[in-house]
Amino acid sequence: MTAHPKILNVELGSKSYPIFIGSELLSQKSLITDYIHGQQVMIVSNTTVAPLYLDQVVKQLDGYKVEFIILPDGEQYKTLETVNTIFDALLKSHFDRTSTLIALGGGVVGDITGFAAASYQRGINFIQIPTTLLSQVDSSVGGKTGVNHDLGKNMIGAFFQPKAVIIDVNTLNTLNDREFSAGMAEVIKYGLLGNADFLSMIEENIESIMNRDKDLIADLIFRSCQDKARIVALDEFESGKRALLNLGHTFGHGIENTFGYGTYLHGEAVSIGMHMAAMLSMLEGDLSKEDTNRIQNILSRANLPTTIKKSMDSDSLIKAMSLDKKSIDGNIRLVLLKSIGDSLITGSYSQENFNTVISNFCH
Repeated sequence: MTAHPKILNVELGSKSYPIFIGSELLSQKSLITDYIHGQQVMIVSNTTVAPLYLDQVVKQLDGYKVEFIILPDGEQYKTLETVNTIFDALLKSHFDRTSTLIALGGGVVGDITGFAAASYQRGINFIQIPTTLLSQVDSSVGGKTGVNHDLGKNMIGAFFQPKAVIIDVNTLNTLNDREFSAGMAEVIKYGLLGNADFLSMIEENIESIMNRDKDLIADLIFRSCQDKARIVALDEFESGKRALLNLGHTFGHGIENTFGYGTYLHGEAVSIGMHMAAMLSMLEGDLSKEDTNRIQNILSRANLPTTIKKSMDSDSLIKAMSLDKKSIDGNIRLVLLKSIGDSLITGSYSQENFNTVISNFCH
């Protein structure tokens, strides 16, 4: 018998929506159909996920006009060109404003599908069914959608909330170890930002987590989504507190952009970025050396990189970082740590300390 899912709500007034977390959810028809308006459904997936889960989702949609589009897999395909292939499919099949898009895949599929939904006929419904740990704990929740540009990551997009997020933890059974570790970077981030007890729980159980203990992982996903939903409810459009969720991301996006999308997975680049942010926080006199080492240690235990292994030019990284969305008047603003569980966003840090961190990581 299928267990009932845990339910969280993202409280955004008329745009509020549920997050369902549990096992065998892709077999629970009403979880999906309750959030479909109209008869036309387009499922967007990729070449990795579709062979695994597409049939299972289609089976729940008997009675609807269902079509699907299968995208190539990878961050390098998160482009306007890819979004245009979705528009082509929608238009050729005469999908109207009552249509629903379903994102079945990881963060790239979710971001692209959400942006297509935000843009097609100025907005149609969409549902998130994230299948990677990173998308389950982070990118599927909060309504950030968009694509990359050659000059910067996630520079073209929209805030557009889904109608529901359906997280079937069983989809992690087919996730490879590298992708699982990449998702752990975002989980660890929540502990560093404002939940020191959560970080301690991760540290105490890291071996079991990395060995895929299902109960522990379900709890990690629930608690991560709880933190994300709370922050999004306070600041939907990232004008204040929500920007703290970008811990490690300004450094990380710069790394992704400099090397080319796909060289480092997003979570891997964020892991290096969080270590860089911790180092700068220590040089600024806020974070202790002990806590800086503690951060590097937990990231390493999650099988994440904490240093840049390949050759990278300092100027190229700084140039890429200057295009970050948090930058104002050319000033690179960063999320730094006062201590574990206490963070701030600031552009007021020593340029000398910043340059020291950059030069220590670039070679």
